[in-house]
Amino acid sequence: MRVICLDIGEKRIGVAVTDPLNLTAQAVETIWTKGFERDAQRVLELCGQYETDRVLCGLPLNMDGSEGFQAQRCRAFADYLTQKGLEIRFQDERLSTKQARSVLLEADVRRSRRRDYIDQLAATYILQGFMDAGGWRENDDIKLYPKGVWHMTENMNHDLDMEREDIVELVDEDGNAVRFEHLMTLEHEGKPYICLVPVDPMEDVEEDELVIMRIETDADGNDVYATVDDEAELDSVFEKYLEIAEADEDE
Repeated sequence: MRVICLDIGEKRIGVAVTDPLNLTAQAVETIWTKGFERDAQRVLELCGQYETDRVLCGLPLNMDGSEGFQAQRCRAFADYLTQKGLEIRFQDERLSTKQARSVLLEADVRRSRRRDYIDQLAATYILQGFMDAGGWRENDDIKLYPKGVWHMTENMNHDLDMEREDIVELVDEDGNAVRFEHLMTLEHEGKPYICLVPVDPMEDVEEDELVIMRIETDADGNDVYATVDDEAELDSVFEKYLEIAEADEDE
């Protein structure tokens, strides 16, 4: 299924779409904003035209990774699209407009015409970066489960395979212990995360499914492992995991 990308601005929304094979991003059009209802109606028309309900929204973060007014506006419009039945994902769009402007300058496009193209070109950069990072993956690829905060067990010798250093045992808030294979610890946007695969059977978790937890510190200064409830954060960390894993395979 194709993916439509929106570069959402105050006055214009740039639109791009993937090709039928989901390999490349192509510019579509610029929507001149006329309010959430009319803008959403045009997005729905485009989704019908390209036979998809998948919409990627560029998220305009500040350079330090924080969200400002425009990012909040983007999320508000995305929530409105969700109410219309569309499936929404987010992608960091920092520097995409700058890249688009540079291309238009190099192409010697007149200033009066740049605004007609810059937003859809920016949407193309956002979407292509998203596809290059792995594209639209089903949520079953990563898990929010298990919920809550987990701790590393103090009894590391309890039924562990001592020949494998990559096996860790975590205990949830109810005292339930589960063994995991530790795949990777990574840092993303200044926060540490741990990527695991359950070794012991877990309810609602298939074999080889990835579990991502954020590493935090409790009141006593000990590391704890909290599940990630924000889907955009989870997808972003998953993409970082794939990027590192693919780079390791190439070496």
